[in-house]
Amino acid sequence: MKCFLGLCLCLLIFVSGHGQSNFQFKKNKKSVSIPFQLINNLIFIPVTLNGETLTFLLDTGVEQTLLFSLDDKEKVSLFYLEKINIGGLGSNKAIEAYKSSQNKMECNGYIDESHELYLVLDQDFNFSSQVGIPVNGIIGYNFFKDYPVEINYEKKKVIVHSSLNKKLKKKLERNFTKDTIAIEDHKPYYVSNVVTNGTAVYPSKLLLDTGNSDAIWLFKNKFSPASLPQKTIDDFLGRGFSGNVYGQRGRISSFVFGAKTFENPIGTFPDSTSVNTATFVFNRSGSLGGEVFTRFTVVFDYPNGKLYTKPNATVTAPFNFNMSGIEVQHDGLEWVKETYDDTVNKGKTFYNGYTPEARLQDNLKIKFVLKPVFRIYTIRIGSPAALSGLKSNDKIIAINRQKTNNLSIEKINELLKSEDGKTIEIEVERNTKVFRYTFQLKKII
Repeated sequence: MKCFLGLCLCLLIFVSGHGQSNFQFKKNKKSVSIPFQLINNLIFIPVTLNGETLTFLLDTGVEQTLLFSLDDKEKVSLFYLEKINIGGLGSNKAIEAYKSSQNKMECNGYIDESHELYLVLDQDFNFSSQVGIPVNGIIGYNFFKDYPVEINYEKKKVIVHSSLNKKLKKKLERNFTKDTIAIEDHKPYYVSNVVTNGTAVYPSKLLLDTGNSDAIWLFKNKFSPASLPQKTIDDFLGRGFSGNVYGQRGRISSFVFGAKTFENPIGTFPDSTSVNTATFVFNRSGSLGGEVFTRFTVVFDYPNGKLYTKPNATVTAPFNFNMSGIEVQHDGLEWVKETYDDTVNKGKTFYNGYTPEARLQDNLKIKFVLKPVFRIYTIRIGSPAALSGLKSNDKIIAINRQKTNNLSIEKINELLKSEDGKTIEIEVERNTKVFRYTFQLKKII
C-alpha cells in the first residue's frame, strides 16, 4: 500500500486561531498506555468521543482533529457547530465542513473535556477502504502538545507520560538518542542529512509525519535535477480531498534518523501539481514517515522540543515496495458459505425422516458468514500486474490460492511486495466472469 495519507501532511483549514483543547490525566495518573493497531505503518487508536467509541488515526502531520466516516450504527452528539471551509493537497477547491467545540474526548484515561474538532461532510475523504478497518477520524497536535508521548511500535502501545520525571529521564538518557525538533505551525520538524544521488549532502528540514506510511518524501524543487535518483517509476502515492496524488519513487543514497544512517532507501517525490496549492513552513524539504518510525521506539517531547529514538529489531530491514503495481482497497462485505465440523453432534447418527436406510453420519454443517471484499483500486502502467492483463476494479478472489476473504489488506500487501522474482497467481472476477493471471514480482528500483 502506498502513502494514502501523504495528503494530510498538507492539510489546510481556512479558519483563524486555534482551539483551547487540552488533555489531562484521570485520577492523577503518571502515565496512560493506549494499545493501537498498526496497519501499513500507520497507528490507529481507540477514542471515546462524547460517549461513543471510535477509531482515529494518530497523526503528527495534522494540527486539527478531524471527524468523518460515521455510519448508521454510530451516533455522536456534537456541540456548538460552526460552518467553515477546508482544503488540502492537490486542490484549490474548498470543502464544506463544521467546527465543533466543547466535546469530551478520552483515550484510556487521557481526557480532554473541551475538545475542538472539524466534521468533514465529504465522504469521498473516507480512507477506511484503504486500511480495511472503519476509521472515524484523525487526531494530531492536541494529543502531543503538552506531554511526552512514547510510541512503542514493537509492543503496539502509545504511552503518554504526565512529565519528564527522573525515572523517564534516566531511561531516555541511557537507552535513547536525543535530537532537537522544531514545532512550527503545530507540527514537528527534524533536520536530516539526505544524500539523494552520489555524495552531495543536503541538510533537509523534514516534517515528522506518523500519518505518512512511506519512508521519506522529498520535494523535487528543493534538490537539483542532477541529484535526483537516475532510475524512478511513476506511481500512485495516495488520496487527497480532491482525488488521487501521483509522483515518482526511486532509491536515494541515504538519510539519517536518530543514530542510524539508512542506506539505499526508497524516496518518494510527489508531482509539483499535487503540492503547488499547499502552504509549507519556511525551508521545508519533505517528510519522514511511518516506514522509518516503525523501526524505533520514538518519544515526541513537544514541550521541550526534543525527539528520542531507540532502534528495535527491524531497524536493518530492507526498504521494499509493492512490486506488483496493484493498489488494493477494501470494498465492503459479502455473505460467504462455509462448511464446519459439528463437534457437538460428532459421532451421532441422524435420521432424515423418509426411509429407514437414510441415516446420516455427516457431521459437516453449512453456515453463512460476512467476509471482506477486495478490489484493485489502481494499477501502475507497465507494472507486472498490468502487463499480465489485470485491470482496475477487478474483484480479487484469491492470491496464490489463498482466498482473499480470509486475508487482511495488510497481508495482501505483504504478498505483493514479498520478494523479487516471486510468482503471483491472482484469480479475479470481472463482469461476473472469473479470470486467472500469473506474473512475477520485479524489483525495478
